[in-house]
Amino acid sequence: MRNLFLAILCVVLVSCSSETTPRNTGVFMLVDTSGTYTEELDKAEQIIRYTLSKLDATDTFAVARIDTGSFSEKDIVAKASFDDRPSAVNRQKRLFAQQVSDFVASADPSPYTDITGGLLQAVEFLNEKGTGNKTILIFSDLKEDLEDGYIRDIDVQLQGFEVIALNVTKLRSDNIDPREYLGRLEEWQGRVEKTGGEWRVINDLDGLEGLL
Repeated sequence: MRNLFLAILCVVLVSCSSETTPRNTGVFMLVDTSGTYTEELDKAEQIIRYTLSKLDATDTFAVARIDTGSFSEKDIVAKASFDDRPSAVNRQKRLFAQQVSDFVASADPSPYTDITGGLLQAVEFLNEKGTGNKTILIFSDLKEDLEDGYIRDIDVQLQGFEVIALNVTKLRSDNIDPREYLGRLEEWQGRVEKTGGEWRVINDLDGLEGLL
């Protein structure tokens, strides 16, 4: 009888745990707008539309630019927490896609690249939404370039987050010394994993099936 009671108790506890743990997905995409990287924005829009197609009711999606000072709400280009009604979700996705399209058509190059500030903004946003799965997409060459006076020597707390670098293009200097390119990838992987985050790189945009 005691064993039966313990077995029932375990089932109840597991059931309660599964009910209280969110199963929805939150995605925050950072889009580099520095220098000539604005020429890559059509690819970013392709990824955004693909991500929209994979998200569903109660999921959350936001897209923000990486510019001089990216730890700011003003850099969020589009955001939505999707309704649980399919008709409403479709309307939200159409509006989201239009906002992104307008941004791509009018984006001005930024003189600096505050990737760390963007990461901080992404973590704050997704933690506030409380989604079960948290993914940060970084569409960038990963070359951080800060304006004088900006302090970004910060450990971004990424426990429970997956960070995926997308379209990490090679700079002209990388062709001269490939160690620069490999070094950037290694540095960002180290920063993400240092605080418990998961890290991936996807450069072949034809292979987005495993993105989410």
